[in-house]
Amino acid sequence: MTSAPHPANDLASRQAALIAALVAGAEPPAGFDPARVSAARRALLVKRAGEVASVWPLLAASFGSGWSGRFTAWARDRAPVGSLRDGWDFARALDATGELPELAAAELAGREARWHYDGRRPPRRRRLRRRWRRLRIFEL
Repeated sequence: MTSAPHPANDLASRQAALIAALVAGAEPPAGFDPARVSAARRALLVKRAGEVASVWPLLAASFGSGWSGRFTAWARDRAPVGSLRDGWDFARALDATGELPELAAAELAGREARWHYDGRRPPRRRRLRRRWRRLRIFEL
């Protein structure tokens, strides 16, 4: 005799499928109107582009009115990891293909100098700055 799935587990799996469809490019789960899911997905991508633009203003400004379209095309099949990391990953992807505008390259270089980001874990400040401050205390 097999037991029926627990309602909470079924709900959780349906919610996970909906989230994947909204933010990671998965197919809409059964029972959801694909057109509405697609509209919500597009709205979330545009919102995400705006959030990234607020953290990476020079990157966004480099593309002018084409920013939202350019970013959403890249982000379409990528789950969000936060505005800072999304922008960083986007800038690095553009840099790897030689498409990163000069203004955005300067912004990326500044971030790379002050922060360590391996593409998997959240960025953290580089330790060199803290060590330098300690050394300067002893010079005084």
